[in-house]
Amino acid sequence: MKKRPTIADVARAAGVSLMTVSRVVNDKPGVGEETRQRIRDLVEEMGYRPNEIARGLVTRQTLSIGLVVPDIAYPFFAQIARGAEDAAFETGYSVFLLNTAENIEREISALDSLHQKEIDGVILCSSRLPSDELVVAVERFPAVALINREIVAPPANVATLNVNDSLGARLAIQHFVAGGRARIALAAGPAASTSAQRRIDGYRAGLRSAHLDFDPEMLEFCTPYMEGGYAATEALLTRRPRVDAIFAFNDLVAIGAIQACQDSGRRVPDDIAVIGVDDTPLAAMIRPRLTTLHTDLTSLGRQAMEAILTILNRDSGSGPLAYQLDPRLVVRESA
Repeated sequence: MKKRPTIADVARAAGVSLMTVSRVVNDKPGVGEETRQRIRDLVEEMGYRPNEIARGLVTRQTLSIGLVVPDIAYPFFAQIARGAEDAAFETGYSVFLLNTAENIEREISALDSLHQKEIDGVILCSSRLPSDELVVAVERFPAVALINREIVAPPANVATLNVNDSLGARLAIQHFVAGGRARIALAAGPAASTSAQRRIDGYRAGLRSAHLDFDPEMLEFCTPYMEGGYAATEALLTRRPRVDAIFAFNDLVAIGAIQACQDSGRRVPDDIAVIGVDDTPLAAMIRPRLTTLHTDLTSLGRQAMEAILTILNRDSGSGPLAYQLDPRLVVRESA
């Protein structure tokens, strides 16, 4: 096997000291321009790459972050990952992606693994950890960006980035009511989801604003997938056959709801209107095309990475950061 060139090999070929090569590689002063260019040419010719582990021991930075998501297969998290990775690449960082499959034990294991790697920061999406465990978990890292989760009195190393899910739910209810719907159900998603709880708050607020009563039988928790939306809709229609609108936890749940409505002989949107959340690519592909709430998730991922860098590079006395993004309703054929 071909031996990987070392800094000593470059120094020997250039006829200079190890320190001189190190200054050039790390773009430090103290080397003449002619010598600097000769070393750069040799570095390129020999294919030398700095040892990032050794560099990390000196700089106390690994130039890597962790990105922890509940389900990378769902487009919501895939788009966030894309934005975070783009921003990381532009700033010389690498990203470790870990998928927890909506499992708390796997989330704990993922965070433990990242802590052992001594990475520079973590982007943690829609954490399912209880609040007290979450606080303990994030305090171990130099910088953390929490997406769709909040902490009471967050430490200075934490930035929170939240979609205004309550506003989104109110927008959905307003649209339903404007279309003449009055028996509005909610396929609420996982009970442990912070976003689900916020949407329930917005759903109830939207009903109050429309002078409609909240009926607990019109709310059904479900898994955040098509089969969850299908099962939730079957349960809702069994309990309340006269439902005329369904607000779904996300686009996959909404697609499952549409399928359940159609299988029961109900037309969408004629008999039952359906609104989803996230405006994933599927929303414009299905028939009827899905009315849904849109958030620029790629920008959200980029903003999370930028928040990590802000925390790493600012004064230690600064306080925590907080960002909120408002969704907008994209009206298509389903409602």
